[in-house]
Amino acid sequence: MTERTCQAIILAAGEGTRMKSKHPKVVHELAGKAMLSHVLALVKAVGASRCDVVVGPDMAPIADLVKREVPDAQIYIQTERLGTGHAVLAARDALEAPADDVLILYGDTPLVTSRSLEKMRDGLANHAAVAVLGFRAEDPGGYGRLITDSDGNLLAIREDKDATTSEREINFCNSGVMAFDGKSILTLLDSIGKENAKGEYYLTDAVEIARNRGDKVAAIEGSEDEVLGINSRAQLAEAELIFQRNLREKALAAGVTMISPDTVFLASDTELSSDVVIEPNVFFGPAVKVGEGATIRAFSHIEGAVIGDNVVVGPFARLRPGTKLGKGSKIGNFVEVKNAEFGEGAKANHLAYIGDAQVGDAANIGAGTITCNYDGYQKHRTEIGHGAFVGTNSSLVAPVKIGDGAYIGSGSVITKDVESDALAVARGKQISRLGWAKNMREKMTSNKPKNK
Repeated sequence: MTERTCQAIILAAGEGTRMKSKHPKVVHELAGKAMLSHVLALVKAVGASRCDVVVGPDMAPIADLVKREVPDAQIYIQTERLGTGHAVLAARDALEAPADDVLILYGDTPLVTSRSLEKMRDGLANHAAVAVLGFRAEDPGGYGRLITDSDGNLLAIREDKDATTSEREINFCNSGVMAFDGKSILTLLDSIGKENAKGEYYLTDAVEIARNRGDKVAAIEGSEDEVLGINSRAQLAEAELIFQRNLREKALAAGVTMISPDTVFLASDTELSSDVVIEPNVFFGPAVKVGEGATIRAFSHIEGAVIGDNVVVGPFARLRPGTKLGKGSKIGNFVEVKNAEFGEGAKANHLAYIGDAQVGDAANIGAGTITCNYDGYQKHRTEIGHGAFVGTNSSLVAPVKIGDGAYIGSGSVITKDVESDALAVARGKQISRLGWAKNMREKMTSNKPKNK
């Protein structure tokens, strides 16, 4: 492709009433990220230096999301819903000095691939005024049809309600995703009328207008999966299945072992190194990185965590944001870690909560141990030194420091710093009263009322 500038206009004004939600449709998440966020990332990946988003009135959550992720993006309001052509013209100001290539995308179509958009840009570079992304539909009912001549040249796009009986037999369908040559786009958009069954300005009419002007129009074929538009919860679930399948296939191809791939849920930004082994029923939330040779055992839930090489996590472990696990460390069954760093070889094998803490290399956290990090108003940190041993059922009341090599006796409640290599025991003194239990039983039995 020649060196051409590119901008994107993303249409996100749909109310999404079929989602049955108080939230705008495009902020619903797919693989841990809003649908619109996927589209914003896509346009960046294909080289768009400008991004404009068209929203409806009272859609502040969408504008806020866009500004967080693309601060220099422009937001335009579509006050009336008169079709896709009308929606694009809501961003007319962005088209007064357009880039060479103008991509028209949809906030509810998040599975489109960069490869397809690059092919569309190639079509524009080869002197097309318009490029259209199409797909072969198993059931074309309801879709606009791509009308081509005997040589495969795109002649027009016919909406389903306006198509003839023979045109409805065509299975090459319109995805809605289009690309325009910047020099032509405003002229084409201003030529679109609304003489159709719905009385709307169809963006797709630009194809026939361009052909009648003698301009070249390119039809690019993508897959049916990638152009799935999401208008309902059922379609969101369908898109999630597709997205997850793609993520798993990519991970497997990169050297990750998944014992039962269909039971592993990945976020769109999950980073898995080679020779990672993932057992069944594991959930990865956003911002997780896993180092080489790590093992994630079954039924673990992980988000916002960095897991080092050769670490073992789980089964039934929960890693929350801010967790960092050093090389060869171990987080065992029913252990929860939050905003805490484990050094190399450190371990908490079972039944523990470690929050807001630093755990030194080779330290051992016994079963039932908790860091008491919250006093009802503020969070406080616990520091556990290298090689320290914390006995079972210990409570470390932060802020507190356990020195290198220190030993905490089981059942202790530690409220003061412990020196390196010291033994700290903080529990009530054990008292035994000989015969007390026997005397208590005899007394209780003698006083027990007899059944009548």
